[in-house]
Amino acid sequence: MLASLKEVMLYAEKADVALGAINTPNHESLWAAVDAAERLNVPIVIAHAQVHESVAPLDRIGPAMVAVAKASKVPICVHLDHGEDFGYVSRAVECGFTSVMIDYSCMPYEENVAGTRKVVEYAHGCGVDVEAELGALPQREGGGSSVADPKTLYTKPELVPDFTERTGIDALAIAFGTAHGIYKSTPILDFNVISEVRKKTDLPLVMHGGSGIDANGYREAIRRGIRKINYYSYMSYDGYAAAKAVAEKIPADFYHNMALAAQNAMYENLYKTLKIFSEK
Repeated sequence: MLASLKEVMLYAEKADVALGAINTPNHESLWAAVDAAERLNVPIVIAHAQVHESVAPLDRIGPAMVAVAKASKVPICVHLDHGEDFGYVSRAVECGFTSVMIDYSCMPYEENVAGTRKVVEYAHGCGVDVEAELGALPQREGGGSSVADPKTLYTKPELVPDFTERTGIDALAIAFGTAHGIYKSTPILDFNVISEVRKKTDLPLVMHGGSGIDANGYREAIRRGIRKINYYSYMSYDGYAAAKAVAEKIPADFYHNMALAAQNAMYENLYKTLKIFSEK
């Protein structure tokens, strides 16, 4: 069933768990995510990232995501991940997404506030929830730091009350040591950032760059107050490895066999991961 971000976040808060927010840039990853959530009987967020526009245009994948969410046996929020501009956000809203993230985190603070507020005013007028980010991850993709001291990008807890009050957002993504993509070295996470931010706001907190963390790391982040974990890279790499194995074993075969192998591998990865997120 199609659900709002607020609705699924309320479940996570009451149950003291985290939602998986899964990027689904193709039908195989979409079905893998929904099948894993239904097997575990937990709500989920399925997301489309603007960076994936060249892989899966929003106007094509968006309606499919909304249709699958409506037909699901569990509550599903359809979310725009890392929207980079107002125009793209408005397209997601028009597609029927129930939540959008506007990411102005790399802009100067006042520009982040003003731009985010503009999106909130528009989205809330359409009945759509909004997530924004304070602090920043080292880079979009790649799993490593592109700055000398990643701590300079961490969320500053003292800015949280002003940011949330002036923007009116519904969920806050924070930075505390994770990165997008495949990690080139073991990430060093400062869980105290989560605790300090939690003291400053009651809004649901979001962890971006959620792939590649061990189970204990996930559990600690959730214990400290993370309620949504964005997840994609390691699931996708498992899908790629499974498809590659089919191609290497059977040099001439149908593409759908490779696609199914990838879907099954992503499903297994997600089932194990979502189980950790939903442990009570």
